[in-house]
Amino acid sequence: MKDKTLQAFIVFLKGAAMGAANVIPGVSGGTVAFITGIYERLINGIKGFGVHSLKLLLTGRFAEFAKATDLGFLIALGLGVVVSILSLAKVLDFLFEKHAVHVWAFFFGLILASILFVGAKVKRWSAGPIVGFLAGAGVAIAIALLKPASENASIPYLLICGVVAMASMIMPGLSGSFVLLLMGNYQLIMIDSVSKLTDLDLSALKILIPVGIGAVIGLVSLSHFLSWVFRRFHDLAVAVLTGFVAGSLLIIWPWKAEVIQTFGAGETAKEKVIGYDWHLPSLNSETFIAIGMIVAGFLLVWLMEKLSGVSRPGDDSTDV
Repeated sequence: MKDKTLQAFIVFLKGAAMGAANVIPGVSGGTVAFITGIYERLINGIKGFGVHSLKLLLTGRFAEFAKATDLGFLIALGLGVVVSILSLAKVLDFLFEKHAVHVWAFFFGLILASILFVGAKVKRWSAGPIVGFLAGAGVAIAIALLKPASENASIPYLLICGVVAMASMIMPGLSGSFVLLLMGNYQLIMIDSVSKLTDLDLSALKILIPVGIGAVIGLVSLSHFLSWVFRRFHDLAVAVLTGFVAGSLLIIWPWKAEVIQTFGAGETAKEKVIGYDWHLPSLNSETFIAIGMIVAGFLLVWLMEKLSGVSRPGDDSTDV
């Protein structure tokens, strides 16, 4: 019982890290799930929700339902995400406002080290995984450099926005809100429609319902697809996702200036980072502290790996 409680607490902490990632522009919870070694289990848990599990629930076979959906794991993870968003994320938000370079540097070190350890999950770095890694990194870098498209309120496009945004939220290296920005519909969906809904203006539903349907389709279909890929092409899948995370280091790079655009007006106005102007650091005390934070982040991951005794992170066999 003590072991299960401890494992549940560890999953809770990993969920807290995923929640905290929401305040980092351009970083997804999927990235944190991947580098903390729970990504495959998360995907398989989401995939467990389907017709079969629904039948188990409706017929009162709750224990079988919980096992089919890995419910204990998902609850512990979800609680961590929620608690983090309500507490730890506020601390990170403050730190970003006062010490942005140092926080970016710490996360840069964390992710840099995680890429090395997660890459160790690939049993054999043959031509396929190497090409997959390079392709994943290339796609992530290309996405970071893309310019936003124009707004489009057609139902088919809104469905696609929902699919892609939800898919990007569970794909390491991609941010759902950033993808909506690139697709040109961030203001339409996240600003205009959400604020209308909070004012009980039901006209927002003609935008939000197609997006919501697309999001459900994206979540279910991608979880099934990724689960199948991990089973059939494990090394290639891990290599591609590692490439995605490696490519996201461009966004995490500490020395950059944010390109900010204001969406909406008046009380509904919201500023959003739509890109970055990267530059090399100056030789000053702030830079040396930032380098120290990179080293600290790297060493933290290395220490966690040594203490856990896990040679290859991503072991999703832990029972909760």
